[in-house]
Amino acid sequence: MKHFSRLFTELDSTTSTNAKLAAMQHYFAQASPQDAAWAVYFLSGGKPRQVVKTASLRALACQAAGIEDWLFEACYQAVGDLAETIAYVLPLDFAASDIGLAVWVEQRLLPLRGLDDDEVAQRVTGFWRELDSQGRFLLIKLVGGGFRVGVSKLLVQRALAAHSGVDAKRIAQRMMGYLDAKALPSASKFIALTAINESAGDDILDAGQPYPFFLAHPLDASLADFDARLGSVDDWQVEWKYDGIRGQIVKRAGEVWLWSRGEELVTERFPEIVALASGLPDGTVLDGEIMAWAGNAPAPFAVLQQRIGRKTLGRKILADAPVTFMAYDVLEAYAQDIRMQSQRARRQLLQQVLSGTALKLSPIERLATWADFAALRTESRARGVEGFMLKRLDAAYGTGRTKADGLWWKWKIEPMTIDCVLIYAQAGHGRRASLYTDYTFAVWSRQPVDALEAQAVVQAIEKREPAKEGALQLVAFAKAYSGLTDEEFKQIDSVIRKTTLEKFGPVRSVKPTLVFELGFEGIHKSPRHKSGIAVRFPRMLRIRADKPLHEANTLNDLEMLLNL
Repeated sequence: MKHFSRLFTELDSTTSTNAKLAAMQHYFAQASPQDAAWAVYFLSGGKPRQVVKTASLRALACQAAGIEDWLFEACYQAVGDLAETIAYVLPLDFAASDIGLAVWVEQRLLPLRGLDDDEVAQRVTGFWRELDSQGRFLLIKLVGGGFRVGVSKLLVQRALAAHSGVDAKRIAQRMMGYLDAKALPSASKFIALTAINESAGDDILDAGQPYPFFLAHPLDASLADFDARLGSVDDWQVEWKYDGIRGQIVKRAGEVWLWSRGEELVTERFPEIVALASGLPDGTVLDGEIMAWAGNAPAPFAVLQQRIGRKTLGRKILADAPVTFMAYDVLEAYAQDIRMQSQRARRQLLQQVLSGTALKLSPIERLATWADFAALRTESRARGVEGFMLKRLDAAYGTGRTKADGLWWKWKIEPMTIDCVLIYAQAGHGRRASLYTDYTFAVWSRQPVDALEAQAVVQAIEKREPAKEGALQLVAFAKAYSGLTDEEFKQIDSVIRKTTLEKFGPVRSVKPTLVFELGFEGIHKSPRHKSGIAVRFPRMLRIRADKPLHEANTLNDLEMLLNL
């Protein structure tokens, strides 16, 4: 554990890509295969399950440190991160343990789940006595389910490639499915991951294993620059960008597997897609979109959300939230890896393997100019899509977000926007733990008559007066934590600290003074939210210093967006 905690600290304390690569290579060079297997899992985005409740960890820390909860809370407010706060307040005495990461996870942490509170308390406090402050910090992140580290999966693959001498693309291929929670990391998995074979054909992969996904780049050019930047429309395959879950269908050995882009095996959650894919030839792998479908058109993503995470599928949910698979690429055809063939050739093979099945084929739009495509793109929301995907006809199917093998662009429609008011704030995580960067936003229940009426609401909030039924008020509807620069976050943090009204644990309620323009990809009704509305992928576009509070948008404005 101490070696992995040292690695975690090194990765968390630098923004240098080369330094992170060097740190990971050093770790893999000295770690045992079983420890390295778990390190790859966590560094690549594997999520540890919460095995101890946050409240229990906090109470145990207070007991071990001999302090009252109010003092812990004061420390927490100053530090901004629970694990870091606990690591600070615990006594410094410890007897360092040499137990490796795999033993810690498999024999110590995972068995905590399901134990009674007294047994958990005894074990956790015992664990703390075997770790220094860095190890305690890491342990709390792992048992609390809050482990995050600033490296990408691609960077982990590069480190493994440099360590083992295996090509990074082969490492990426072998890692597909590595994060599946149903199969724990093991020494044999790590050895297979980094084994040097003479040729790519020597890899012995599971029959259901998918390929690494090829990712598109956002297209931020103006229409006037399209011809210079992209060239002729005749060089591109243009398809609609669907709003679903990216997935791969794998048909091999007479069986069908369905994977999400998050490398989660979701076969059992979508039995109708498995049925549709049963007619595919053996040795077929399709790339496409798992999506809700109603009649002859895509259904809103909110419909698909009813299926996400469900393990039991009754007749009602299957009827209320029907799904399909929109295929837009083929990666393996007739048991041959065809990813290096051109987009044009793969499209022809895709049409062949789909013949005789009821799987949907992503339609191609053909127009004369980019201006024509821009005009058609304005129909995206009415069609239930997010814009266009542009794929070069000579492009191979790459790995990750790279331009080395080919090029895909996502030409998305502009986000929906709303001007809203900041009412709550919470500290961020990692390097932003000392700043208030996670915000809750509200809109007016109706349009204020003027600035004086809006100010009266602000004064009532300052006095903690409850809103009267039917009276003008601010209604919370969304949370966002991205979109601003570091300097802007610092400016807003200063305002939040000066205008705080109340504290609720890590959350502060603030005097409504700031208006923001919030952008989001979608909107739908939601009975779980006080506003009755939920938005998808909200992010801050800018601070509206030019807009007075009473001119922020209203709940009715949000409801009007539902019909766009």
